[in-house]
Amino acid sequence: MGADRTERVDRTGPQGKGDKKKVSRSFGVMALLGVLLVLAGLVGLVYTGFATLTTMFLFGWLLLAGGAVGLLQAFQSRKSSYFWLAVIVAAINMAAGFVILRRPEASAEALTMFAALLFLTGGVFRLAGGLVVRGAHFGLTLVQGAFGILLGLLILSNWPGNSLYVIGTFFSLALLFDGLSLIALGMGARRILGLVRDDEEPVAADAATGEPDKARGTAEKHLPEDQERSNN
Repeated sequence: MGADRTERVDRTGPQGKGDKKKVSRSFGVMALLGVLLVLAGLVGLVYTGFATLTTMFLFGWLLLAGGAVGLLQAFQSRKSSYFWLAVIVAAINMAAGFVILRRPEASAEALTMFAALLFLTGGVFRLAGGLVVRGAHFGLTLVQGAFGILLGLLILSNWPGNSLYVIGTFFSLALLFDGLSLIALGMGARRILGLVRDDEEPVAADAATGEPDKARGTAEKHLPEDQERSNN
């Protein structure tokens, strides 16, 4: 009886419930981060000029930090064959970051021009590719290409006067949609965790191996039926 004796193991014990609470708390933090991103996106859409300048300063500091890290890594691997290439790339990043921090308005104008040309060329290539390939999503491809061309032309028609709000608007919209995605993911995951029952049926397990004892479970299931037949 000693080694073969079985005992019931509750898989939904305090440790399992604690893990479930930790996972639920993590998804709650994710949803809270999504709310903060949505609020930041809404504020950026209201104050587009401030959002544009903030984006420029953030982009400049990122370039400076990336250039400094790249330069440090280049000197750590100075015996390699790509040492001078890494030094040049890091120096270009640091110089671009310095220029953006010194002249954020001019940098915004340059990035706005680049974004307009990107939308325009992307729309042209998408439209031409849709007309040539004529795939399953032919209509959607044409609409996307035409929208890209129209957006690029609208930005170019008002440039450089619109450079103070184009970059900020795009950045704020990105924050808004990312925040909504995080909120949907966090709330959906917490809802799924809430559907998991904490009062699941305990599983019989062997005392020696710790594995579920299916034989005993089957015997316990049929025991009342055997007793009823003997009584009859």
